[in-house]
This record gives sequence, C-alpha cells and structure tokens, in this order.
Amino acid sequence: MANDADIAAVGRILINPKQDLTTRFRALFTLRNLGGPEAIKWISEAFVDESALLKHELAYCLGQMQDERAIPILETVLKDTNQEPMVRHEAGEACNSLFIKVAETCQLAVRRLEWLMNGGKKTAEGTDENPYCSVDPAPPAARKSVPELRVQLLDESLSLFDRYRAMFALRNLGTEEAVLALGDGLQCSSALFRHEIGYVLGQIKHEASIPQLQAALEKTDENAMVRHECAEALGSIGKETCLQILERYRKDQERVVKESCEVALDMLEYENSLQFQYADGLLRLRSA
Repeated sequence: MANDADIAAVGRILINPKQDLTTRFRALFTLRNLGGPEAIKWISEAFVDESALLKHELAYCLGQMQDERAIPILETVLKDTNQEPMVRHEAGEACNSLFIKVAETCQLAVRRLEWLMNGGKKTAEGTDENPYCSVDPAPPAARKSVPELRVQLLDESLSLFDRYRAMFALRNLGTEEAVLALGDGLQCSSALFRHEIGYVLGQIKHEASIPQLQAALEKTDENAMVRHECAEALGSIGKETCLQILERYRKDQERVVKESCEVALDMLEYENSLQFQYADGLLRLRSA
C-alpha cells in the first residue's frame, strides 16, 4: 500500500519537466490508479506544464478517478481560456463523467443526466456490457445489428449523444465488422467526434483499424487532437506495422502529435514486453 511519501515521490516525477514525457505519463497513470486527495493534488499541479498532450491526459485521468474532489480543479481548467482547446475539452468530458453540467461537450453531459434521471440504468438491459471499465460520456445504444449501428453513428442529423451511444455499442461488440464501421466515423465533420472514434479504436486494439488510424495520422491538415488520439491508438494495438507508422511521425512539426507518437511508442513497447503493468511509477521508484 502506497503512503503519502510514495505518492509525493511519484508526483515529483510527474511535475518535473526535465523527465522524459513517457516517464511522466507512467507516473500520471500510477497516481490515477492510487487515487485519493494527495494524488489529485499532484496531478492538479501539472496543469501549468507547456505540454498540451500531458495536460489533456491529466484531465482525462481526473475524470476516470471518479472523485468529486477533482471537480474544482477541472472547472478551473475548463474556464481558463489560456488553456489549449483540447485540454479544456477533456476537462469538460471529465466533468461530464462526474455528473457536472458543463458547448458540444456540455450537450453530452446534459443528455446523459436526462437519461439517468429518466431511469436510464434500468433501461440499459438489452445493451452489451462495457468490457473496458472506462467511464464513458454516454451509455451504449440498445443491441442492434452492426449496419444499423453504423447508420446511427454516421447520421449527422442526430444528436451527438445518440451518435455516441452507437459508438459505444459498436465498441462493446468489438468485432472486425464493428471496428470497420467505427473507422468510417473518422470521416465525420466534428473533430470532437473523430477524436472519440480514435479513442475507442485504441480501447479495442483491433488490427483491422490500422489503415484508417494511419490515414488520419498522416493527414497534416487534420485536427491535432484527432491525430494525437489515432497515434495513441496505434501504440495500443502494438503491431510491427504500428511501430513503423509511429516512427515516421515522432518528429512531426505539430508538438502534440510528436509527443503522442513518443508516448505511443512507449505504450507499444509495453504491449510487446513482459512488464506487469504500464502504470509502474512505484515499481520504478523502488527499483531505483
């Protein structure tokens, strides 16, 4: 069991800009897994960093921790117009996951609350269970065929909430057909939506998504937030093809893409190693 001194030691690694980004990411995910007020405090201190990618992941981790003590920090980040849009977006989604009403992200939060208030959990029967233990901004749609879910996913006349429901239903299916349907979402008009598609493809880790993720990463006019998520998804899949793609873009002119490829390569190394866990900050401390 980690004590406050252990948490502080990992926290100092996280906030130290002299540490390489991959080490800081592992420290962050260690703090997320440890949880509690001290871990939240150390994560919050890193929001002054220059790396938008790191700050994006800070907000993501605070949302996944599901601890109400993170709400004031996330609200501050969300209101701070000096923070990069991708950071504020992730803070908004984190608030959503903590049941806080927060522009496109806020619509999801409100609809999710309405769904819960109308007995959403009771009507969740007939849906496929989330096998990833993540806190999602929308519940999965009721069980349907992949072609039906694909139509719902790609129909831009529907609300973002309903399209997200189709997205998470396809993710929970996890078949090659479902993965290919999700990949078609990378052509939709909303950068927020394309970003989330990249995220769920990274959760599934199916090789069938590699060509579509590669195509999105290679588009230099694509939103940096989308390219970042596609890079990390390729790292999660962990195949040799992914390594070759990420190596080509680790020197990208867009800082967040370059850093995403560095982190993704570290994740890929982990996926192909005998390491017990990715969030190994405590293990690294004790073996130093």
